[in-house]
Amino acid sequence: MPANGDFAALVRRHRRPEPSFVRAVAKALGDAHTVREVSPGPVSYVPADRELVADGDADRGADATLLTFPTVDALAALALSAGSRVVVLARDPDRLRAGWLAAYASEVVTAEARTLPTVDALASLVGPSAKVVRLPVPFTCVDGFSEGYYARPERLLDADVRAADPAWRLVDDLTARRSVGALRNALASGEWDARFGALRRQPVLDGSVVLLRPVP
Repeated sequence: MPANGDFAALVRRHRRPEPSFVRAVAKALGDAHTVREVSPGPVSYVPADRELVADGDADRGADATLLTFPTVDALAALALSAGSRVVVLARDPDRLRAGWLAAYASEVVTAEARTLPTVDALASLVGPSAKVVRLPVPFTCVDGFSEGYYARPERLLDADVRAADPAWRLVDDLTARRSVGALRNALASGEWDARFGALRRQPVLDGSVVLLRPVP
């Protein structure tokens, strides 16, 4: 595991807000100007034209609360302000388990999926009229979670790329090395392309990323 300073550098290099997700969040926030973000991850998805209210600032209200890729643990500690608009950018654990990476790194995918709340649990936070929209992951996705490399699987052979994604730290080192070895062998033999090569030609992936917003 990288030291704190090294991890911060890896995040800056490999994890940036994906613009297409930011645009979807901005639309879902509507006219909310002040936004409190609850995010256990390294990337903020509050649009640049909104004012961020610190999550720990209990004395200041916000027009909306944005949950960015929340975990089960983050939800357990969550306290929402009454009347606040809630928008959620998340990953569906069921669809994550169905992705191609599970064929080579099943322990990593399973461990990450266990940390993610179900879509139904998230919808209950948004309200009785929550709308769930699947957000396609673009070929050029700049937020370096593993699914963002769906058309560039070789990138996951880079230790720095994996270190910037907390999912790979949910398993022990031996399990991670075994998963990387399986992927490396599949790429070298052509087996990955035989099974999943069509992904290299897809401009977007209908993957696990979802947006939940209230319906007026």
